[in-house]
Amino acid sequence: MGYFFTNFASSSSGLGALGVSSSAFVIQLITFILGYLVLKKWAFKPIIKMLDERRQKIEQGVTLGDQLLKKEKDLEEKVSHELHNARIKADKIISDAEESAKNLVKKAEDDAVLKAENVLKEAKEKINSEAALMKQKLESDILTLIGDTSSAILKKKLDSSEDKILIEKTLKEQQV
Repeated sequence: MGYFFTNFASSSSGLGALGVSSSAFVIQLITFILGYLVLKKWAFKPIIKMLDERRQKIEQGVTLGDQLLKKEKDLEEKVSHELHNARIKADKIISDAEESAKNLVKKAEDDAVLKAENVLKEAKEKINSEAALMKQKLESDILTLIGDTSSAILKKKLDSSEDKILIEKTLKEQQV
């Protein structure tokens, strides 16, 4: 076999034409093969193992990222749904509060009207009562005045029965 490389390297048409010596080529080839075998046994396997582990970690990261994106999307939908429900509840609470306020205002107005009517009724009763008292007092004062006037005109003091007859007569004449 050495003869083959020697003849191949020394020939003017082989590697010898390129200026490569056959012994140097064989040594370099053996060194390369030994280097490759050593690297294959002690370096390539750990490197390949490390690259596989990194690939797996990257794949796990991508999978985890996809899961997180899905969870984020689900969470956003849930938050949106809950916000929608909260808005509906808030609108209902506001509507109920407005209705309650309207009812309170109406009740207050009704109570105020009722109270005003009661005050007016009491005032009318008091006025009527005071008017009746004033009328009685006025009648009494008129009777006294008529009695005094009739005494002055007739120049005699009339007793109460005569006063009464005279007053009734006068009142009947005025009504007719």
